[in-house]
Amino acid sequence: MFAALVLLSSAMLAQGTVKGVIRDADTDEALLGATAAIEGTTIGTTAGLDGSFKFSAPAGTHVLLIRFVGYEEISMNVTVKNGQVTDIGLIPVKSTAIGLDEVKVIASVAVDRKTPVAVSTVKAKQIEERLGGRDLPAILDFTPSVYASQSGGGYGDSRVNIRGFNQRNVAVLINGIPVNDMENGWVYWSNWAGLGDAASQIQVQRGLGASKLAINSIGGTMNIITKTTDAEKGGSFKYEVTDYGNQKMTLSLSTGKMSTGTAIYFVGSRTWGDGFIPATDVDAWSYYLSVSQDIGKKHKLAFTAIGAPQKHGQRYSWLSKEQYDKWGTKYNADWGYRDGEQLNQRKNYYHKPQFAVNWYYDISDKLFLATSAYISTGNGGGTGPLGSYAPYTPTGQINWDAAVDWNSTNQGFDTTYVIDGDTMSQSKTILRNSVNNHFWYGILSTLKIDFTDKLNLMVGIDGRSYKGEHYREVRDLMGGDFYFEKYKYAIDGVAGRNQIMQVDDKIAYDNDGLVKYSGAFAQLEFTSGNFAAFVSGTLSNTWYKRVDRYNYVTNTESEVYTQIGYNGKIGANYNINEQHNIFANAGYYSKSPDFWYLFPNYTNDVSTTDIQNETVIGFELGYGFNSKYFHANVNGYYTMWKDKSLLSRSYSSGGQDTRSFITGLDATHMGIEIEALAHVTDVFDIGILASLGNWEWQNDVQAIVTDDQTQQQDTTNVYAKGLKVGDAPQTQLGLKLQYNPFQKIHLGVDIIYYDNFYAEFDPTDRDDPTDREQAYKVPSWVMTNFYAGYNFKLAGLGSQFTLNIYNVFDQVYWADAHDGSSHDEAGVRGFYGFGRTFNFGWKIFF
Repeated sequence: MFAALVLLSSAMLAQGTVKGVIRDADTDEALLGATAAIEGTTIGTTAGLDGSFKFSAPAGTHVLLIRFVGYEEISMNVTVKNGQVTDIGLIPVKSTAIGLDEVKVIASVAVDRKTPVAVSTVKAKQIEERLGGRDLPAILDFTPSVYASQSGGGYGDSRVNIRGFNQRNVAVLINGIPVNDMENGWVYWSNWAGLGDAASQIQVQRGLGASKLAINSIGGTMNIITKTTDAEKGGSFKYEVTDYGNQKMTLSLSTGKMSTGTAIYFVGSRTWGDGFIPATDVDAWSYYLSVSQDIGKKHKLAFTAIGAPQKHGQRYSWLSKEQYDKWGTKYNADWGYRDGEQLNQRKNYYHKPQFAVNWYYDISDKLFLATSAYISTGNGGGTGPLGSYAPYTPTGQINWDAAVDWNSTNQGFDTTYVIDGDTMSQSKTILRNSVNNHFWYGILSTLKIDFTDKLNLMVGIDGRSYKGEHYREVRDLMGGDFYFEKYKYAIDGVAGRNQIMQVDDKIAYDNDGLVKYSGAFAQLEFTSGNFAAFVSGTLSNTWYKRVDRYNYVTNTESEVYTQIGYNGKIGANYNINEQHNIFANAGYYSKSPDFWYLFPNYTNDVSTTDIQNETVIGFELGYGFNSKYFHANVNGYYTMWKDKSLLSRSYSSGGQDTRSFITGLDATHMGIEIEALAHVTDVFDIGILASLGNWEWQNDVQAIVTDDQTQQQDTTNVYAKGLKVGDAPQTQLGLKLQYNPFQKIHLGVDIIYYDNFYAEFDPTDRDDPTDREQAYKVPSWVMTNFYAGYNFKLAGLGSQFTLNIYNVFDQVYWADAHDGSSHDEAGVRGFYGFGRTFNFGWKIFF
């Protein structure tokens, strides 16, 4: 204290200036918010957008401390002379995360002002302060051309669109490992509920992106990097609660790097309670474990395990405006009471752990090998109704008691069944489980060769093997004695097969989807001074096979079908000077169709013998500006999506409903994206975003419709030319205000305007040449979210209180809309977004 007083008094007599630039030692990324201060005083400042800092200090020799969360603390002696500027220059700071640099080799992390792609990065601090009780995609809401929706509102039931492409065409990677379903491309966020606690950063690479793999990155890539083991030991405990009764507890522990070279990091959570939507309660756990071990100076092993066993209620049935007007904005048509107990016909239960072992090998100064072997198992499914009788009460909920009475008295059936002397009641409506287990393993290996300081080559392999097991079973007979199975899709007939089904008996289908994938990739990268460029290519092969144990008695396995895929990308970035840079990239992607397009009809017959790839051609051009007080990126994009895979409308063939593979439909997605941040003062920031898109279907298609034996049955026409692509807003404007009046307090507001949101529709439904009307255009809306945090000491331990208010003004809006034949609001079915919600959090560090 005395030293501080002496310094402060002397400052009035003799002062100089200290300045420098704080950057990440490995990526050269500016560390906005890092502090530079004279030890033992309050004299100092925080780094600006370009990592630079500048402050006045008393003349003399002092110890300068450089601090930033997640990075090593640096102390250095500085001599300040009266009236002069002491320029320390570049101060490289190393991350305390162990193995992070190695992970980035596999994960293809983009580097600002070097990697020529449109990219936005959300750091762990933002996730901690802003995610609250929401699903992980919600943290991306202030990202250009990204639209995240909570869909029906169940835990983990969110979806995300990038540049108008849905999740099937957005690649999701965890530490470089692809997690999109290998049969249909979807991502189920309830399986990854712990990622928000474990993520060190989420990087959204819009467009074809920087990944070297052949993945679903038509719209973009969500590159999620988890926290590695940390060099510093410690931990934290956090408790959160929402205003509607959902609660969460999170525990994190780190051993730091021990003398043996071992480091362990763990984070686990427990979530329980009601959902915002009635009957969407949740009971969930999550865990993430990272263990790293140095083996000599050249080898490092890292093991990770992540999983989230959970069960939660869902709102599955799309709703009309009429229903919302009658029953309220939280209405859920999927539940009712049975014997006085709440019963939701739609429940999801699943556990999908992923285990990975990474081996990092510094072969020499010129060679580095990074290999990841992983296994993922999935067990669980979803419940739903089966049958035709489930009346509703006058209050709009399912009358389960009436359904039980109907089933138990055999009403509606002329046939009486007597089994073993007992008269049995046939259930007209039951609850079933649709089980979707899987076993998935793979390997990724990348060899980096540094030819010179300017030129390097990365080559590697990507192998995956997937088995998805799918069957339906009786869950609850709902008062009846049995369910009568008709074997609707049976190829070999019903004769001799049991049709009297009890609880846990399999019904409807029992099949496996088998997908194997192998790929090889190479990327050549050149960096010289202010110029960086790359060229990359991937060649892959996909094998498809189906096994059916239910609808076939003999010949249960399909043939094996194969399809080659490939892509190529090229890009360059040029830093004009320290403030200005420009970049451009182009790519061509020939994508093999997903499994479900080949086998859509509960049979082993492929939907077409002429399997065609989807083709994607993309271009981007961008400009960046970077200074201490202002940072901005502006880019334009053009994506041509040709020969999109489609399935025809359902039609009858041989007494069964069937669908056929259709190709030839094209779409263009083009637009401009702006992202900027102004560091107005040391305590006040302003951010803006803008996305102005134009996404349209480009042509009409006539296709041949075939049966399961690929015999022509009909022709179908798709009249989609000039129609806007639906499912996400094409216009997005945002304003962000961040105010940190003291180091202990942070306040923030995000305001986002959404417009030009056309309801989703299936292009194959547009089979009338006179119907050229656009899908229903959802009214525009403004979303306002508020964030606040306060850091304080409790019993000598660091603590933090957070408050999040989402949808501050309680806007009513369509978050998900599906077009009807009338193309107006009366015909739309979908989900309203959440109203105003609160999330309170308290965290303590030890």
